[in-house]
Amino acid sequence: MSELAASADIPSDDEPQVLRVPETVQADRLDKVLSGLLAEHSRSRLQGWIEAGYVQVNGAPAKVRQPVGPGDLIAVWEQPAPDAQAFEPEPVDFRVVADSPAWIVVDKPAGLVTHPGAGNWRGTLLNGLLFRYPELRGVARAGIVHRLDKDTSGLLVVARTEQAQTHLVRQLQARTMGREYLALVHGWPAGPGTVDRPVGRDSRVPVRMSVERPIAPKHAVTHYTPEAAGLADGTRVARIVCRLETGRTHQIRVHMASQGHPLLGDTLYGGKTVAGAARQMLHARALKFDDPGGSGLLSFDAPLPADMATVCQAIAWNE
Repeated sequence: MSELAASADIPSDDEPQVLRVPETVQADRLDKVLSGLLAEHSRSRLQGWIEAGYVQVNGAPAKVRQPVGPGDLIAVWEQPAPDAQAFEPEPVDFRVVADSPAWIVVDKPAGLVTHPGAGNWRGTLLNGLLFRYPELRGVARAGIVHRLDKDTSGLLVVARTEQAQTHLVRQLQARTMGREYLALVHGWPAGPGTVDRPVGRDSRVPVRMSVERPIAPKHAVTHYTPEAAGLADGTRVARIVCRLETGRTHQIRVHMASQGHPLLGDTLYGGKTVAGAARQMLHARALKFDDPGGSGLLSFDAPLPADMATVCQAIAWNE
């Protein structure tokens, strides 16, 4: 580490980029001056580096708003963007139901993000897949064919080769891949039904999807069948099976809410926390697909996770 860095605790052993503020630059707050000197980085990223201690001014720890001017010496320890490390192998806990040279079937636990993205660049299922199956580095998206929401548990299939990935994606597009979900919902649906309503981003609440005021809506079809009705904390609830024709973001959650039957625990779409439901009560329990390896139709099942089983036990079912 350079002498410039020796006077402060900088969490890096790399040599910094040292910049002297030119005489032509007008004195201003540090983040503004630095964004002019390092235009390839956004100001928000530079502010993050300053706040984390990766920037010094004249050998002393820097602050975002401190004034700097001509002649000041700025040392910057450049840090990789979060997404630059998104596809790194990491040990992540999840259960592999079965695998073959062409595919992997995973039982994803609730709370695990499927794919890296804003706010979740590390510790995802993708990172764990790369750790267990290093060859997935050679497959787009580490072989992930379809996703489950962070707080939805259950089965998904991952391709181990580009050929298998193409084969599985085509099954999704042709709607021949079978995906069955178990959901706990508010109310007592009158009987089996189908929701055929396009789903898109909610124009008022960006984190939600919507069928009422969607932005760029996409065709979405959900079939549902009630299995049982019951009471929980004096509230009518039902256990239903959902089968997807399409796979849009939050599809089951927003479709069932549009029918007046939001999922237990799904507060984003009007669900309540009853019977101890601490997340949306949705589990991908069955998966069927044609083996890209040529062995025919494959079927897999996943038991209810412990938290959802506990909620089911707390409900007085009319069975």
